[in-house]
Amino acid sequence: MSEDKRGSHGPASVSPNIDDEHMARYRKDAERGDPEAQYQLGMGYLTNLEMDESNPEEALKWLHRAAEQYHRESLFTLGVWHEQGHIVPKSAKEAADWYQRAAGTGHGEAYYRLGLLYELGHGVPRDDAKATDCFRIAAESGIPAAQLEWGLKWLAGKDVPHDEREAALWISRAAMQGHPWAQAILGWMYMEGLGVSQDAAEALIWLHMADASAEVPEAQFHIGLMHRRGAGVPESETEAAHWFRKAAEQGHADAQYYLGAMYHKGAGGLPKDEREELAWYRRAAEQGHPYAEFALGLMYESGQGVPQDQAEALRWFRRAGEHGEEMAAAKLREMGEPS
Repeated sequence: MSEDKRGSHGPASVSPNIDDEHMARYRKDAERGDPEAQYQLGMGYLTNLEMDESNPEEALKWLHRAAEQYHRESLFTLGVWHEQGHIVPKSAKEAADWYQRAAGTGHGEAYYRLGLLYELGHGVPRDDAKATDCFRIAAESGIPAAQLEWGLKWLAGKDVPHDEREAALWISRAAMQGHPWAQAILGWMYMEGLGVSQDAAEALIWLHMADASAEVPEAQFHIGLMHRRGAGVPESETEAAHWFRKAAEQGHADAQYYLGAMYHKGAGGLPKDEREELAWYRRAAEQGHPYAEFALGLMYESGQGVPQDQAEALRWFRRAGEHGEEMAAAKLREMGEPS
């Protein structure tokens, strides 16, 4: 999963609208050794509305003092800064170290981010078992991105048994906390009846929630599919084309392929347009979409919308076959090529 799906989770618990008055109060308590005041003072050096410029050196000094007392949010924030290269040099190894310390205090978000590092092998040796444990703990502590990750593991049967009901349980928990990608995936699960009773109306509710909160392309694509099928809404190729375009413009490969196919047919109120058809097929094919790769092969083989080019046709048919398009093998045999 991409980072877009997981969302952005930075440090929290910073007092809003910090000014000189707040800074003076925090400084007094911080100098007496109060770790929460040290944390707030440190963050204030970055966010004080009355300062001419931020003071990252002072911010780091006070967060380190709080972290020495195992202040959980300071430990976590230092991890985020090292992971992102904010104020300090970017270092996944340092990030992992700070996240481990924060996780030791029970910080759920730190467990989640540490799980991502274990999953990717960034800053720590790749370890799927440790990643899975981190995601589980973070999910149980209520972190929505972790609940989504944990649910997806049950859905895929990766590192845990395949269990669609368990997947739906965790993904719904993330969705109910407002996680847009969880809302989109839950909508798809209601649409297909995966782990929940198939329910087109419920599917549309979640898909539209995901679109309204973050314009999630996965949600837009499935709304388009539902309009195309007439599932829960009146069947409408025009509405389908509208939603496919929204998703396609955000890089959704399936939507790009569908939009290309609609330009091929002149469907959904779109004109028959070989240039648009080629452009959208190419965008999807460049992401490894097998049907789009096969469609490009057909266009180059016939010279439809492009100069006829058998070598280019063969290249796309081979790629389509490698990515699972069954008709590609037959086409390659037809052209006298091994499949």
